[in-house]
Amino acid sequence: MNLKRYRHIVIEGTIGTGKTSLASNIANRLSCSALLEQPQNNPFLQSFYSDIPRYALSTQLYFLFQRIEQLDTVRLQQETGQAIVSDFLFDKDQIFAEVTLSEAERELY
Repeated sequence: MNLKRYRHIVIEGTIGTGKTSLASNIANRLSCSALLEQPQNNPFLQSFYSDIPRYALSTQLYFLFQRIEQLDTVRLQQETGQAIVSDFLFDKDQIFAEVTLSEAERELY
């Protein structure tokens, strides 16, 4: 694969389909960096699944701030010419926000 042309490879899919394993294996095989989603770090996620309307905004904001930090990693790796394989698409957060947040919460988000 010509990694000079493809600097960021994204593996996307539904929860539990093996995205992280696949992204890690591809990154290892191609000697790239793996940028992996870290839902286990989100302290609101468990509560979100039990009460979506109540915890949607806090869950989304946590992921948003996590993504901002991850973008710094992407930027640095792109500057050094390092290819990246990730198990999520940054644009997915906006899709989840559209589905789970109220109109007022979306404006804040």
